[in-house]
Amino acid sequence: MLAVKDLSFKYKERPVLEDVDLEIRKGEVIGILGPNGCGKTTLLKLLNRNLHPQEGKVLLEGTDLEGMSKRRIARHIAVVPQSNEIRFAFTVRDIVSMGRMPFLDRFQGESAEDMRIVDEAMERTNIKEFADRAINTMSGGERQRVIIARALAQRPEVILLDEPTLHLDINHQFEVLDLVHELSRKEGLTVVIVSHDLPMVVKYCDRMVLIHDHRVHAVGPPEEVLTRENMRTVFNIEAVLTYDDMLGSNCVKILGSCSGRR
Repeated sequence: MLAVKDLSFKYKERPVLEDVDLEIRKGEVIGILGPNGCGKTTLLKLLNRNLHPQEGKVLLEGTDLEGMSKRRIARHIAVVPQSNEIRFAFTVRDIVSMGRMPFLDRFQGESAEDMRIVDEAMERTNIKEFADRAINTMSGGERQRVIIARALAQRPEVILLDEPTLHLDINHQFEVLDLVHELSRKEGLTVVIVSHDLPMVVKYCDRMVLIHDHRVHAVGPPEEVLTRENMRTVFNIEAVLTYDDMLGSNCVKILGSCSGRR
């Protein structure tokens, strides 16, 4: 699906990512985690060519993104950015319809099929009742659903989410992650989640990637990646991974900060 090969990136002379190799599999939910400033969001931007690698490459089904137009990439990869602030009073339908732009020629209007896809995306995210509502009147959780619906209207194989639970209350955090997890399971959508929120995201991921010192420190299923040693090294915390039979998911129990250890 998506492959990262020997990827390195710098901002001016400051290394952000070094020698990153990663395979993202079709239909999986994969979390990219690490402390603030470790390069998570930079990696996400490289995965859809919003940034260009100085070394290495990103491949989509074997094709280097550098040889693909932004429009062609957008037909396969959709992005839910960290900020969902929209200053203008677009309606929900207006925003979701923007997801069809990669498929429209210049000055071409939406077809009946485009409108059907937009309606379907709103139904799948439970926002169709808000179709004519101005997005700047909606709550943070509702806006996040609109942005996810816009991404779904692109009919992507891959959806990239940058800190999708940031600025959301706990209820809306679960709603958003439940939604993308369900889409992955029911429709084979590949989901890449970048987050610093380890306890929240671990519940939903098939595999996890830990970024530390600009490199991939560990990658694999949560039970292999989230060892006590890895969590000390990457997050500077004492924590244990457990499985909650009642919830039917992994849970991280944080015991404290390593900074206070003697």
